Amino acid sequence: MTSTKKLLVTGASGFLGWHVCQAAKQTWKITGTAFSHQRNIAGANFVKIDLTDFEAVKKIFQEIRPDAVIHTAAESDPNFCQTHRVESRKINVDASVNLAGLCADYRIPGVFTSTDLVFNGLNAPYREGDTVCPVSVYGEQKVLAEEGMMKRHPMTTICRLSLMFGIPGPGSSSFIQPMIEVMSKGQELRLFIDEFRTPVSVTAAVAGIFLSLEKVHGLVHIGGRERVSRYEFGKLLMNILNISSARLIPTRQKDLMMAAPRPPDVSLDSTKAFSLGFKPLPLSDELRKLSGCL
Repeated sequence: MTSTKKLLVTGASGFLGWHVCQAAKQTWKITGTAFSHQRNIAGANFVKIDLTDFEAVKKIFQEIRPDAVIHTAAESDPNFCQTHRVESRKINVDASVNLAGLCADYRIPGVFTSTDLVFNGLNAPYREGDTVCPVSVYGEQKVLAEEGMMKRHPMTTICRLSLMFGIPGPGSSSFIQPMIEVMSKGQELRLFIDEFRTPVSVTAAVAGIFLSLEKVHGLVHIGGRERVSRYEFGKLLMNILNISSARLIPTRQKDLMMAAPRPPDVSLDSTKAFSLGFKPLPLSDELRKLSGCL
């Protein structure tokens, strides 16, 4: 890509969006959108916008005329979505489909960042052709967005991402930062022994997203190489960071009641992405790379 290419990144102040901007700023002219947490990123132009305001989004397209869009903005807390169905649908479904329509109008590629939570967790590992069957409202909304976006713009790339971790951005962090804080304080940390994912570092995931933007139309799974439980992940993190004060408590899903139901195993099979050149490192190597920055 040449430096004259213009990239629109939604949710640029979020954990994933911020890392997308970091990776892209050397080769793209970036415009990042934010709603409530506007942050300046060197090499990127930030615009504060409500993506549910279609006229405002149309105006952004008219002003910057992007060459590609990476749509990371979402209400991504499954428990919030479960209890705020209407409010969360506006950003997770309606705004996403409208963005796909604008990409179609401008005849440009767009990437939508979806989730492994589109599956019910009963038949892992999941490949792109497997039937979706979400158990939460958040998962349902992502399925509706996937389907609606592909209908509006068949050239859309849908990256289903697994659980991501990495260094925090200026306005957001990943799931490991609260874990490290609790471990370091010697407080009890309850982690599931019966919930499995294929965690991936955000830097690897972002590389997969840009690879997909270039090479994929339709679905692609972007996950790590290893299937682990939350508890196994916590033990690995504790050992690599040498947090001797950590008090990890093995816990089952049924022992912690939350608003949103949780699938037991949504491990992704990322063979398609691997064949295209996606190369996440083993979990232990990814965490060791991060250890000096956490």
